[in-house]
Amino acid sequence: MNNTPEVSVVLPCLNEAMTVGHCVEQALKALAASGLRGEVIVSDNGSGDGSPELALKAGARVVHELRRGYGSAYQCGIIAARAPIIVMADADNTYDLREIPRLVAKLCEGYDMVLGSRLGGVILPGAMPWLHRYVGNPILTGLLNRLFQLQLQDAHTGLRAFTRAGYDRLELRTTGMEFASEMIVSAGQQRLKVAEVPITYHPRAGESKLKTWRDGWRHLRYLMLRSPTHLFLIPGVALVLLGWLPLVALAAGPLVIGRFFFDFHYMIAGSAIALLGLQTLTLGVHGKAYLVANNLEHPDRLMAWLQENFTLERGLLSGLALLLIGLGFGLRIFIVWAQHGYENLFELRTGLVALTLAVSGTQVIVAALFLSLLRIQTRND
Repeated sequence: MNNTPEVSVVLPCLNEAMTVGHCVEQALKALAASGLRGEVIVSDNGSGDGSPELALKAGARVVHELRRGYGSAYQCGIIAARAPIIVMADADNTYDLREIPRLVAKLCEGYDMVLGSRLGGVILPGAMPWLHRYVGNPILTGLLNRLFQLQLQDAHTGLRAFTRAGYDRLELRTTGMEFASEMIVSAGQQRLKVAEVPITYHPRAGESKLKTWRDGWRHLRYLMLRSPTHLFLIPGVALVLLGWLPLVALAAGPLVIGRFFFDFHYMIAGSAIALLGLQTLTLGVHGKAYLVANNLEHPDRLMAWLQENFTLERGLLSGLALLLIGLGFGLRIFIVWAQHGYENLFELRTGLVALTLAVSGTQVIVAALFLSLLRIQTRND
């Protein structure tokens, strides 16, 4: 007789004595009613209210995770799971675990991950604060869809089913609430097949552990850090172009357009903006290189081009060329100054262009060295 479970249900737990026993029993009954061999694993995160004992009494297998955090508890429980299909849910009775077989059935259609959509299903009165339902979740889900080319209704649902093989491809690392975002982002990056099924979301029994602004910020921060193209590259390119516009346009002299007079003050601002933009741009390249080096992202066209064409020598030569051009303009200013007997000289326009080019060249040299360091890490991995 084969006693190996087909489905493992993982419930993280921190002081959920009011509900954990009911959740365990509900999950076990749902699996039995659908003819699925299953187990329920409660990953306790340091409860002091007797939750582990209640979970054991209800029929769960209890594992203990000493590191605090939503992600830590889930990772511990998932590692302990023995089945090829894993379902994750909260132990606070907000999810109807009788719906687990529906997620598993959808998973068996060939998907790698199935999400229980609260926003596409039924949210009972009092189950979700207005701010979460109409602002936080839609905005974060929309941003995630936009940044990572997904089409989800509810990316932050806590009821999910996935295959062990699919999960192992994600290589998840975060330990806090952003674990939920990391899972979806990594699923998109790894091109897993993801589906959603509508579910019913219930009011929580007891005090919620969610902190609206703190947890929302952690999700938003993680999404942006996983998308250096939008956080760094696009703003960086825009700033470089915006900065060089007045430097080039005003290099020969002031401009008058209608009632507006543009002089070297705009060149000073342009120089600062261009340098800030180049710094932001190189940070974006480094960020993408880091993600690729750590298998957090597949190389896109930019990274594929860099991997094929970038060498430290080419980077150093490019930066050196900009530096020498800037120094050349500076030498020209010095020669003019010498020709005028080292008297007062106003060469601010040329000086700003020279300074911007020289500093940009230095930035490119440093950026090339650091990018080369990241590529060494890539080759050693």
